[in-house]
Amino acid sequence: MTVVDTQQTIQDALENQFGLADRVVDAQALANSVTRFRQQGIVLPTFAQLADPSTVDPALVGDADPQGPDARNLWRVHWYNDLAGRRVSVPEHVVLPPELTGVPNPIIVVFGDRFPMITAHKVLAAYSCLAPRVVTGQFDPTRHRAIWPSTGNYARGGVAISRIMGCRGVAILPAGMSQERFDWLDRWCANPKEDVIRTVGTESNVKEIYDACNELDKNPDNFIFNQFCEFANHLGHYEVTGRAFGHVFETVREQMKKSGRDLKLAAFTSATGSAGTIAAGDRLKHDYGTKIVSVEALECPTMLENGFGEHNIQGIGDKHIPLIHNVMNTDVVCAISDHATDELDVLFNTKAGREYLADKKGLSAQLIDALEHFGFSAICNTLAAIKTSKLLDLGPDDAVITVATDGGALYPSSRKTTIATRFNGEMTATDAAEVYGRHLGHITTEDMIDCTQRDRNRIFNLGYYTWVEQQGTPFELFEARRDLGFWRGLQRYVPLWDEMIRDFNARVAAG
Repeated sequence: MTVVDTQQTIQDALENQFGLADRVVDAQALANSVTRFRQQGIVLPTFAQLADPSTVDPALVGDADPQGPDARNLWRVHWYNDLAGRRVSVPEHVVLPPELTGVPNPIIVVFGDRFPMITAHKVLAAYSCLAPRVVTGQFDPTRHRAIWPSTGNYARGGVAISRIMGCRGVAILPAGMSQERFDWLDRWCANPKEDVIRTVGTESNVKEIYDACNELDKNPDNFIFNQFCEFANHLGHYEVTGRAFGHVFETVREQMKKSGRDLKLAAFTSATGSAGTIAAGDRLKHDYGTKIVSVEALECPTMLENGFGEHNIQGIGDKHIPLIHNVMNTDVVCAISDHATDELDVLFNTKAGREYLADKKGLSAQLIDALEHFGFSAICNTLAAIKTSKLLDLGPDDAVITVATDGGALYPSSRKTTIATRFNGEMTATDAAEVYGRHLGHITTEDMIDCTQRDRNRIFNLGYYTWVEQQGTPFELFEARRDLGFWRGLQRYVPLWDEMIRDFNARVAAG
């Protein structure tokens, strides 16, 4: 195959198999979408507007309930919200002090539970995938069902975005995920019996989700938005999340300058999951030279040691390497045990745990309150940030940034199980001290890889079995992903989509 033929194969696969179109693919589908959006009063934000909401007229949000199925909530699908849905000038975050982390450098955690409708940032991923398909005429809301395969929050985000964008969404997720996720889906789906598909297993049972998708895909009216291979998921986070996190870092940096310190952004830690959020690390590395730390569950150590298994860090570590993971840009791999995330969740959200943090560790009430907004993957990301700080021997002027993808409010049922099985029904003061000592007091650099080129190649190669052998990805496209130039080339789509969104909105308004 010639170089020209290879490039054409890659381009055809990107458009036809993975939806990266830079043109109108189906004019009639586009016209149907324009009519539907005009009837329902839907206006789409551009990616540039989501990256910098200060450019957006607040009247576009108006009095929309941030937790309701209102199309105006599309203008809240960004990092610049507070808990009440009001726009803020800087994404809300917390800087964790040495008294909690045990390392001298600041660890910045950005809150994802400020996003609308699902109190998790996966609505951004869902919008990033659906909006381009609408404005390019690939997805027809009058005909297609949007299928959202996930281990939890992405399925909820997809159902929410589908509903407020005038189409029908279907969630596919493992039956073993938290009850709170299913309770939310029951409220948001018009027909939960048909539109919530429960597959076998828990967090790491992704193959079973793919099998369900492949069966549904036989019906041409079903449109699969597989977050693990949706390059728009990567691009949305690169553009929107990456810029927002850079803004957070610059804000903290300016605050530190008042005391004569000048921070550098040393590392970004992110559990991989679908490998969407970690694309923000590509942006941060480009802008600041930041090292990218890919995090997974120790009970399912796929990157760490080609391993497998089940775990309870809901939202991460899925026993395979996502197609949209830019593996060759990874600097460090880190594994965290779900024993740590389960038990620290109890510490952060019970009376005995909070009293221990206040009385024995001297943490402020404000910081302790902030810990309520750390879901399982947020705790995982934070522990990885601490381990990274130790591995890289970071000093007081080396910042690490990470993300609380969702909050503790999504896990009461899981917390209840942990308390019953590990703490005899109630966490005591002694339990709190033991949990802190076990999971925060003695963090080591075990279960980490400071990646060499051979390590990156090994991890990259693991993806072959899922994507080429099982899912039919062209080998040429799979291999092209080794080259960082491939990922830089994808960035051309975002400004093109923004132009198409503006044209689409104009057609909707012209009716």
